Amino acid sequence: MAGGGIGTIVIILVAMYFGVDPNFLIEGLQTASVPSSASGTRPDAADLANDPMADMISVVVADTEDVWSGIFAGINKRYEEPRLVIFDGFTQSACGTGQAAMGPFYCPADKNAYIDLSFYRDLQDRFNAPGDFAQAYVIAHEIGHHVQNLLGISSEVQRLRQQLGQTEANQMSVRLELQADCFAGVWANHADRGSNIALEEGDIEEALNAASAIGDDRLQQQSQGRVAPDSFTHGSSAQRVRWFRIGFSTGNPDRCDTFSSENL
Repeated sequence: MAGGGIGTIVIILVAMYFGVDPNFLIEGLQTASVPSSASGTRPDAADLANDPMADMISVVVADTEDVWSGIFAGINKRYEEPRLVIFDGFTQSACGTGQAAMGPFYCPADKNAYIDLSFYRDLQDRFNAPGDFAQAYVIAHEIGHHVQNLLGISSEVQRLRQQLGQTEANQMSVRLELQADCFAGVWANHADRGSNIALEEGDIEEALNAASAIGDDRLQQQSQGRVAPDSFTHGSSAQRVRWFRIGFSTGNPDRCDTFSSENL
């Protein structure tokens, strides 16, 4: 892994590019803006013990811990494992109430990854993106936000957004989200070479289909019949697919520098 590592490189590039002095605020930027139709609460342990989807989520999160622990060790840093919270419809977090309309999200204030089971049903039924690895991609994306938080990238981006106009702030959000997509691809690369999760034929296609299904342009077209790029906060379908591919093809987090890339 080159240089001072992904965190230092990206933070310096962000600050130099925008030339402002940040001020940290947590405002739920990293919630997935994908609509969900379910309502509910946090399942109890007995329910989750018999839920194959919850079991799959736990396996994927455990594998991300192995992968990112190894990557952090390579840059002389310790990976702090996030806490996994599985909910169905809504739950409470240190970032406020997580609701079905938000889908899965990561809260930097408590370093928890919140995975909404109802979103997975929507991913298959409403967005036509079925498959275990489509679900794994979503988990890996949220863990990507945890990585950004540990490296200080998230706080720098949040600070910078406070001093930008709405359009520019949205662009910063897009770059942050696309980097999380790239980090998800990095995990998939290492998972494919590891022993805990063996990728099967069609798995990466499932992930790419999911990334495409929740692009801002596709969601806007479906919900309002038009596309408004200036309001994008997560990136277009093509952009999300592209950055996941970059992470997967290289397996190198240093290649996930969306902040200095002219071509998203």
